[in-house]
Amino acid sequence: MKPRYERPVIVRHAMGGRSKFGAVTTPRAVTEFEGARVADLMSTYGSPLFVFSERILQDRVRELRDQLARRFPQFTIAWSYKTNYLESVCRVFHREGAWAEVVSGQEMEKAFRTGVPGSQIVFNGPSKTARDLERAFQEGVHVNIDHLDELALAEQVAARLGIQPTVGIRVNLAELPVPSWDRFGFNVENGSAMQAVRRIERGARLVLDSLHCHIGTFILDPDAYRLEARALGRFARALAREHGVRIQTLDFGGGFASHNTLHQQYLPGEEITPSLGQYVEKLAAGLEEGLDGEPAPRVVLETGRALVDDAAVLLSTVIGSKRLVDGRRAVILDAGVNILPTAWWYRHDVHPAQDSHGVAEPSVFFGPLCMNIDVVRDGILFPPMESGDRVVIGHVGAYNVTQWMQFITERPNVVMVSSRGEHGLIRKAETVDTLLAQEVVPAWLRS
Repeated sequence: MKPRYERPVIVRHAMGGRSKFGAVTTPRAVTEFEGARVADLMSTYGSPLFVFSERILQDRVRELRDQLARRFPQFTIAWSYKTNYLESVCRVFHREGAWAEVVSGQEMEKAFRTGVPGSQIVFNGPSKTARDLERAFQEGVHVNIDHLDELALAEQVAARLGIQPTVGIRVNLAELPVPSWDRFGFNVENGSAMQAVRRIERGARLVLDSLHCHIGTFILDPDAYRLEARALGRFARALAREHGVRIQTLDFGGGFASHNTLHQQYLPGEEITPSLGQYVEKLAAGLEEGLDGEPAPRVVLETGRALVDDAAVLLSTVIGSKRLVDGRRAVILDAGVNILPTAWWYRHDVHPAQDSHGVAEPSVFFGPLCMNIDVVRDGILFPPMESGDRVVIGHVGAYNVTQWMQFITERPNVVMVSSRGEHGLIRKAETVDTLLAQEVVPAWLRS
């Protein structure tokens, strides 16, 4: 084959010397994932390909469970369905004792079909319908009320059913070192939360037994959870003192960070992400302070990203490469942001899946979409890649297979490697038939 000609350009080469920021490093080759050869997985299931590890999922949820058991006499882990509701992933967590945390009627139905009883489902979210609430109350689902209109609707549904269900209210906090999520729930500091409690007491259609608060996402400062727990503990004491309401459950939501690296982060996530134990210690310390000696209610955590993100990789094949005007090497992959939307948030780790030779140079990885924003990873030193080479993209388990798009290319196969080293499909790749399945062409356009 005739060698490809490339117009000569001057490219800065990083040869591993040190600067005040440390040694220059290039990605190492990753040829296996959980004992399965990358080349074999891609040969069997195609490219691109998501691969999940059952072992890592188990290890993460067990670590969180062990940390909670050290500090809280009563606790529950509620797996966040919106983070990844592939049934096989959910089943791994449910087998480890996790409940389901859902934010829509669709997710609630998904949990039911996965075999989760209503008594082990937490229903959050701002858009519950009357039908959703009726099903939830009948099945014993733990419902957290988000706003006054929803509260009124819940009272109407309860009256129609002739029952007095227990509910929680979602609250939000303004005095935290993180951006306020005041879109959701009732604010504690301005009195809205207390007003909601009074409304529930006056209505006498519902029984308040829990408080829920989710302070944000990808929280890198664990002390924010200390402040959250202290505030909820104090509010629970105020409810008991002023209204005789005994809170049985304090749900602290989720938001723990994974080992991914946000675009605006200076240091890599592997170096600065707090451990699960650090988050739990701060929660425990804050709750002790807030309750001031009172017995602790059941603690619920709705952890998602921190349990699943590190448990999956995306395998992709190089389609081609070119030189950009600024001298960087552009590598085109068969996986783009349509199946990896988290590339818009993170500097994902990318590794060659085979030994590579040549000098690493500044590179950017693009996907196959005909859009300039289809950037999988920018600003990375990478060895030369040729058509047919493979790459491994790390920390992709959270939000990708729930937020991916049926756009330009079909969504690919998803595989899980078992804790025993077996591997198999957990979601089939789509085809054009999948794309067309829900379309209906009216009669006047068929002729």
